[in-house]
Amino acid sequence: MNTLFDKIWDSHVVQIVEDGPTQLYIDRLYCHEVTSPQAFAGMRARGIKCFRPGQIFCMPDHNTPTHDQDKEIEDPISKEQVDTLAKNAKDFGIEHFGMLHPKNGIIHVVGPERGLSLPGMTIVCGDSHTSTHGAMGAVAFGIGTSEVEMVMASQCILQQKPKSMRINIEGTLGKGVTAKDVALYLMSQLTTSGATGYFIEYAGSVVRDMSMEGRLTLCNLSIEMGARGGFIAPDEKTFEYIKGREYAPKGEDWDKAVAYWKTLKSGEDAVFDLELTYQASDIEPRVTYGTNPGMGIGITESIPTLDTIDEAGKESYKKSLEYMGFEAGEKLLGKKVDYVFLGACTNGRIEDFRAFTAMVKGKKKAENIIAWLVPGSWMVDAQIREEGLDKILEEAGFEIRQPGCSACLAMNDDKIPAGKLSVSTSNRNFEGRQGPGARTVLASPLVAAAAAITGVITDPRELM
Repeated sequence: MNTLFDKIWDSHVVQIVEDGPTQLYIDRLYCHEVTSPQAFAGMRARGIKCFRPGQIFCMPDHNTPTHDQDKEIEDPISKEQVDTLAKNAKDFGIEHFGMLHPKNGIIHVVGPERGLSLPGMTIVCGDSHTSTHGAMGAVAFGIGTSEVEMVMASQCILQQKPKSMRINIEGTLGKGVTAKDVALYLMSQLTTSGATGYFIEYAGSVVRDMSMEGRLTLCNLSIEMGARGGFIAPDEKTFEYIKGREYAPKGEDWDKAVAYWKTLKSGEDAVFDLELTYQASDIEPRVTYGTNPGMGIGITESIPTLDTIDEAGKESYKKSLEYMGFEAGEKLLGKKVDYVFLGACTNGRIEDFRAFTAMVKGKKKAENIIAWLVPGSWMVDAQIREEGLDKILEEAGFEIRQPGCSACLAMNDDKIPAGKLSVSTSNRNFEGRQGPGARTVLASPLVAAAAAITGVITDPRELM
């Protein structure tokens, strides 16, 4: 019996090249301003139009400032990239949600919340975190700029079929443990290359119990284990989430769609190339201590000592600790924090803001903390205001910024200064990722909130 991955992949095969790649049909292409300009330039040079422009959606997110979006972008490179995307979308007749457009936001937040990303689809974008959309029960993965052009021109892509892996997470998550902690735990177990060459299906009671926002966070981080992508079989929770969203099927089409979506699951006797099982009871709130997302520990644990690191990893381990200013064997609890960032395509959804707000309600932001709270989209921003979260946050000393990728990566104004320590809900802690010389500890919205009110790395369970 086929795996769910096989079902979706095989139903999108146009042709198989002997001893070569597979030509795969793509249902949805998302474009942002960073990886699309050369693709559009290639189309122009060849004098061709997009084959199916209705399947393509564009929006700026990486370069957008998170304040004063009604004014001209100050940084000339960012301005040029954002303006170029607008022009390209217009010239090629593609839907474009520009800055301040009510449907603008981080592309991987907007796709699911608008009903553009649906079960059974193949979805690509010139961005590694396209794996996020796998939470909808879709096969979604990041592609290179030349491949973006290939999809624009033909609505197809040439790809080698990855191997399949199933990760089961069983049990019930403990107090203060979130989908982000599950993902950080898996990365520490598998390492950042442990899933290379695989497409992951997440399963087990923990995954079934997760909200859609939690599933989006988990799938978002698949790429950080080296996987081609990660996804979750759609269920009633998925259908409930999609129902009534703007681009979701309506009426009879909805009934037909759900009937098909219900068939999207791996068979009882499906065989995976690799199957792994983990227990929820082994996972506590987590933080990273190094310069890749796999270098993480439970929040009460100590940084590993050199003798526990394998030979191949010793040099990068020493370099990481030197960069971060941490010592082998020490705990991170109580470390002074300078910046807290809530947002990114990993944790910029309404549930993340609810969790952060619940933690800081009735308390005050620590004086030493600069906090950037950035909704993943204008829809999230509207939900924050409808639910009155902005008022609670304001009383605690926080302000909401405008949507964008923000401090996830140093491509806009929101850069962490050199040497400063940031507790961030984003997805990568590479050297300089949040700004030249910036030091990043990846964590969940609850750990970020605990740091924001205490001024130091704190176990959120102590405040719950």
